[in-house]
Amino acid sequence: MKRRIVIVTVTLLVVIGAVSIVWIKKMAGGFSAREQPSTMETLVARATRRMAIPAGAKEQKNPFASTADILTDARHHFADHCALCHANNGSGKTEIGQNLYPKVPDMRLPTTQNLTDGELYYVIHNGIRLTGMPAWGGPGQDDDSWKLVRFIRHLPQLTADEEREMESLNPKGPGEKQEELEEDQFLNQGQPGNQIANPPTHHH
Repeated sequence: MKRRIVIVTVTLLVVIGAVSIVWIKKMAGGFSAREQPSTMETLVARATRRMAIPAGAKEQKNPFASTADILTDARHHFADHCALCHANNGSGKTEIGQNLYPKVPDMRLPTTQNLTDGELYYVIHNGIRLTGMPAWGGPGQDDDSWKLVRFIRHLPQLTADEEREMESLNPKGPGEKQEELEEDQFLNQGQPGNQIANPPTHHH
């Protein structure tokens, strides 16, 4: 009973806070995603995240140990799927990450690192409504998301060599791919093995 009263009270406070923010923003003249979230908005967002995660999820244990192989697998997955918003080092300092609202957090800091493994897994696997964080993985247990939790724990100790390796695994847009292709073609001009496969036939 007491727990239900607490939940209802917190929910009401969040709603009141959200309505207040909407009213203040409306009076101030807009909802630009370029603005830095206010202290109140940050508190409301964190309270909403806490309420969005079921109590049982918080206690879940990671089935994967923090081994070298697991971290390598997760690092490669993060570089290919997550770094576009979160950056390879988890700082969130990317064009997309800094232009979302709320902005992508620095996952190396206590606000993320103090979450339990179960909470991190839930956020990765299920996403968070009204933010840019999507749900990843299919229904049921998602091994990749559990491995990513291990990598997120490793972010504060990420080495320069690991970050450089991740850069080679980051997705490339069409422009970057075309630029690389043209660069390769330029560098390979005149090299052995690059002759025309079917040279023109000369008739005498």
